[in-house]
Amino acid sequence: MAITAAQVKELRDITGISMMECKEALTLTDGDIDKAIDELRKKGLAKAAKKADRETSEWAIKILTEWDKAYIVSVSCETDFLANSDRYKVMLDATIAFLKANGEDSIAQAQEMINKDFALEMGENLQVKIYKIVTGTSFGAYVHSNSKLAALVVAGVAYDEEKLKQVAMHVTASNPDFLKASEISADVIAHEKAIQLDMMKADPKMAGKPEEVLLKIIEGKMSKFASEVSLLEQAFVMNPDIKVKDFVWENTITSFYRFSI
Repeated sequence: MAITAAQVKELRDITGISMMECKEALTLTDGDIDKAIDELRKKGLAKAAKKADRETSEWAIKILTEWDKAYIVSVSCETDFLANSDRYKVMLDATIAFLKANGEDSIAQAQEMINKDFALEMGENLQVKIYKIVTGTSFGAYVHSNSKLAALVVAGVAYDEEKLKQVAMHVTASNPDFLKASEISADVIAHEKAIQLDMMKADPKMAGKPEEVLLKIIEGKMSKFASEVSLLEQAFVMNPDIKVKDFVWENTITSFYRFSI
């Protein structure tokens, strides 16, 4: 009998196995979903899919930089024992290689590869969580020792990658929201001003002052706010006497990313 796309999708939704494998199993079983699941189990595929509803609370992050590209992946699993194993690291390497070869749009195929080549053997639910490619000229990458916190700093010019790595370490610690103060939107500033105004009105020492006076005080606080949320304006963690923009050329860094689990 002819196998419909709807049948293939139904089996895929149940098992998490690739469309091709599902279609082959349905063809062998004349479209019988239950028998098709049995066929997949015989091939060792559906067994891994049965774990798909297990909680995956352990992750590790891997960043690879090569030439003008940075590749970032993270795959969640169920136990820290597996996340710290050599075999898990091999799986992360394979996922990075798959990302390099197939691009960001291949995340579904990467998941199928993991299900087929690793999930059954490892006996845990493995789910791709981060699957990203970043383009730049120079990179600073830092992954914390527990592999659950990482950052990537991107430069638009050739630059000292060790210094960029130190900025990436700063990003993991300080968690900035913006690269520079000029990128803070008017909405964000208005929101912060409204919060500061409410705080002052609730302060007995400030409550009696006219609102226009309070607003002038708030304007003075905005530079401090910008320095707290903007990477380049933040005090550099490794030397708080200088700002990040003093540690690197101010226009060197074009973007940054922070990844946490």
